[in-house]
Amino acid sequence: MTDVPQHAFEDAAHVLRCALSGDSDAVVGSLDEVVDRAGVVGAWDVAWCLAATMVGENLPRGGGWTLDFPGIDDARYDKRWVARFVSAYVNADVPTGEALFGAALADGQLPDCLLALVGSTVATLRHRAA
Repeated sequence: MTDVPQHAFEDAAHVLRCALSGDSDAVVGSLDEVVDRAGVVGAWDVAWCLAATMVGENLPRGGGWTLDFPGIDDARYDKRWVARFVSAYVNADVPTGEALFGAALADGQLPDCLLALVGSTVATLRHRAA
């Protein structure tokens, strides 16, 4: 959907390993390392990889996908962001994903949004494994 460098996949995998092991400090530290090394672009790449992991590989293509999240307007900022960001990923709508990312950054909410994305991805992986 969008070209991301190989190290972004490795960074996302590392973040998920930390999260799956329950080490929240390591998750935050890993995301901080990505930003220190690759800036906001690096954080974007990791977020896009996390969305890909959450969605999985067996997504039927063709036609637009709609967001079905009852009460989304009443959800916390980070939860709304995750739902909309993943929806942008599913629809291969990079401009919307970038706009959401930029808005979260401008609003000072990006760290919370990224942590919510990690948490949602982990919850999805655990659900699939069950």
